[in-house]
Amino acid sequence: MKSVEEEIDNRSVGKKQMLIGLHLGNGYSSQPGAWRMPGVDPESYTSFDARVKQAQAAERGKFQFIFLPDGPGAVITDIATESPAFNLEVMMTLAAVARETEYIGLVATGSTTFNEPFNLARQFKALDVMSHGRAGWNAITSSGNDVAANYGTTIPSSKDRYGRAHEFVQLVQALWGSWGRDAWVHNQESGEFAKTERIAPINLQGQFVGSRGPLYIPPSEQGQPIIFHAGGSPNAHQLAGLYANAVIGAAFTIEDARAQRNAFREAAKSFGRDPNEIKYIPGLMTTIAKDRRTALDRRIQLAGDSLQQRLGYLQQMLGIPLNAAQLDEPILKILLDNARPSPYDPRSVNALKIAKEGWSVRDILAHGVIDYHPVIVGPGIEAADHMQEWFEAGAADGFWISPDVNSDGIDAFVDQVVPILQERGLFHHDYQGKTLREHLGALDQYGIDSRI
Repeated sequence: MKSVEEEIDNRSVGKKQMLIGLHLGNGYSSQPGAWRMPGVDPESYTSFDARVKQAQAAERGKFQFIFLPDGPGAVITDIATESPAFNLEVMMTLAAVARETEYIGLVATGSTTFNEPFNLARQFKALDVMSHGRAGWNAITSSGNDVAANYGTTIPSSKDRYGRAHEFVQLVQALWGSWGRDAWVHNQESGEFAKTERIAPINLQGQFVGSRGPLYIPPSEQGQPIIFHAGGSPNAHQLAGLYANAVIGAAFTIEDARAQRNAFREAAKSFGRDPNEIKYIPGLMTTIAKDRRTALDRRIQLAGDSLQQRLGYLQQMLGIPLNAAQLDEPILKILLDNARPSPYDPRSVNALKIAKEGWSVRDILAHGVIDYHPVIVGPGIEAADHMQEWFEAGAADGFWISPDVNSDGIDAFVDQVVPILQERGLFHHDYQGKTLREHLGALDQYGIDSRI
C-alpha cells in the first residue's frame, strides 16, 4: 500500500511546484525587536552556530535555498537599540552552513560595484566546491552613497554601474569556466595532476573590469554557481534577462508581482532564452500563530514603541488624521469614509482594507501594513492561501520567507505551512537532487552562456 506522501507526489507528477527560500540576515530576524524576545539568544548576531541551526531548520522543511543579503557595510538601523540588518560576513557564514547541511542551496549577495571579478569568482566557486554544488551568487550593483563611502568613493552613475555589472558577470563566468571540466586528472600512478591544455587564461579586458585568469578551481557537482539578481528597474530586467536563473523580488500586490515576473520573462525571451529559465521569487514576511489575535499580540510585543512612531506614515497612507492617544481604538467610521489609499505607496490599499475590518490602530500597524513585503499574521493556512493564490495567478515561481523571529519562526513555518502546501501538491516532499541547479531546474552551464 502506498503512503499518503507517495499518493500526493504521484498526483503532483507533471504539476508545477513552487520554490521556497529563507532570508537570513542578522541572526535574529527581519523585525528590529526580535533580539529582545523571550527565548532568543541576544548574542545570535555573532553566532555562526545560530545561522547553522536556522539553515538546518529550513532544510528540514525542504526549502530550496537560504538567501543572505549584504550592504555591504552600511548600518541602516538605530544601532543604539537595534542590530545591524546584515550578517557579519556572508561568505564565512555560508561556509559554516555548508559544512553542517547537505541539500539546501546557499545564496549570498555580492556587489559588482565594490568587488573585483577575480576575487568574487574565486570565493563563490570555492564555496560551490565546498558545498558540492549548492552555491548561488546574487549579483547586484549597489546604489547608495552610504555604502560607497565605506570604499572612499561615491556611487557611480546607473549607466556605469550596470555597464560594469554586465562586464563583471561575464568575466566571473569566464573565470569559472577557465578550468576545463575534464582538466583535473589527479592520477597518482601516472603522476598527471591536470591537463594543462584544458586550463587556460581568458585574457579579457573591458571598459570597467578585466582579468588574465585562469581560476585554479575545478568544477563542482553543478559545474558553477547559479546567478541570482535583485531589482525591478529596466536595467535589472536586462541584467537578469541575460544572466540570471532566479530573481529575488519585492512586490506588495499580486498585480505588481505578475507584471514584474512577466517583465523578467520577456527580457529573458528577448535574449534568446526560454522564459521558464528565470524564476521570479518575491518576499513574504510571516508571523505564524494559532490565530490572528495571538499573532498580532506577538508582533505588538516585537514592535514595542516603534508602532507609535509609524503612526504619521499611516496617516499619509490613508489620507486622514490619526490620534496617538487612541492607538487602541478602531478608526472612526466618519474618518474611514473619507480615507483614500495613497497613490504613491502600493501598500496603502491593503492598509485601508485592514482598517475597514474594524481593528484598532495599533492592530492595523501590527498587521505589517508598512513592512517591506506582504505580511501574514495568523495561522499557517493563511500563508499557504496567499502563496497558492500568487503562485497559481502567475505572480510568483516561489517565495523567500522572512520570519518575524528566526529562533522559532522558521520552525513554525516548516511545521504549519509547508505540510499544507505539500498536501495541496504545491511544494515537494523531498529533494530530488543535491545541487542548487537541480533544485531550480536550471540548465547546465559552465563558463559563459554560449547564447550570449
